[in-house]
Amino acid sequence: MTEKREYTDDYPEKTLYLPGPTEVREDVIEAMAEPMFGHRMDRMTDLYTTIVEDTREFLDTDQNVIVLTASGTEFWEATTLNLVEDRMLVPTSGSFSERQANVAERLGKAVDRIEYDWGKAVKPEDVREALEASDEGYDAVGMVMNETSTGVRNPVEEVGDLLGEYPDTYFVVDAISCLGGDYVVPEEHNIDALFTSSQKAFAMPPGLAITTVSEDAYERELAKDSASWYGGFQRCLDYYDRKGQTHSTPAIPLMLAYRKQMKHMLDEGHKARDQRHREMAEYTREWAREHFGLYAEEGYRSQTVTAVQNTQGIDVAATIEDVSEGYDLVFSNGYGSIGEETFRIGHMGEHTVESVKELTDAIEDVAGL
Repeated sequence: MTEKREYTDDYPEKTLYLPGPTEVREDVIEAMAEPMFGHRMDRMTDLYTTIVEDTREFLDTDQNVIVLTASGTEFWEATTLNLVEDRMLVPTSGSFSERQANVAERLGKAVDRIEYDWGKAVKPEDVREALEASDEGYDAVGMVMNETSTGVRNPVEEVGDLLGEYPDTYFVVDAISCLGGDYVVPEEHNIDALFTSSQKAFAMPPGLAITTVSEDAYERELAKDSASWYGGFQRCLDYYDRKGQTHSTPAIPLMLAYRKQMKHMLDEGHKARDQRHREMAEYTREWAREHFGLYAEEGYRSQTVTAVQNTQGIDVAATIEDVSEGYDLVFSNGYGSIGEETFRIGHMGEHTVESVKELTDAIEDVAGL
């Protein structure tokens, strides 16, 4: 049984280069300290309509937007319950795509997988082959855009484009570790639900889940006999249309932080933010090539998290600890079975090439590179 470990106020500040949570601006943290107000007051309508409409503007989308108090995991469940009657196709190429398939199975859906080795990317031609080979067809294709465990960026745009030929199959995209740092517009690629979490490339505190919802996806849920209660598209969007609020009590301080950070994101712009993340990714890859290697398949590498192949055989856990203790910078070990074979650098949110270089210099010093 886990024993209590008392939380204290005596912890050193660390700069985070994790695949999430990531660094949060000071004024965004301060925004959470406003006096409390009621979630059915007009002030809440002002707050929630602001963050919803600002998010739509930032993402350059005409789709509906839902912001819920939840982990992004909520929209794995909700999109499955809302859109999948019987069968779902899920390409798996790492831990989180495997988990997406597992969630759907746990919800009683029949799931067909297209399985790839970790580090490899989903190929659109394989998705087409699976769709054409299925006699029953699929209610939805679920895909992870940015596989956090491996640093692979999957070609969701190409898969979405081919799904335009299958209008009865909905396209659900988990963009949790990249949206806000990797440009994609859902309606341009037949994406019916594109979801993320606040603590990743949005650079906000954890605790909010965000999704876009196409009109087709909304209508699909209406036609089903059952759907998600908390994350139901109809329940969330109809309440927003009527009241401009969430249907259940939200985490108001987190939404205050969201409002502040989204204004910063609008000031920078979606495409400019994408470019900054692209530059950070290019720097990190060049550094990894010089000193180590890259785990993800060439041509399919993430803009927000790099999985570095540990070709030097360094003690990853010890290096992480020494960089944290000596420099107050925190990066991540590899995920699961590739924990010592790789390590991961999150270059997302408010980081810059200069701040990422501070981390790579520290790793070089500690590892004696």
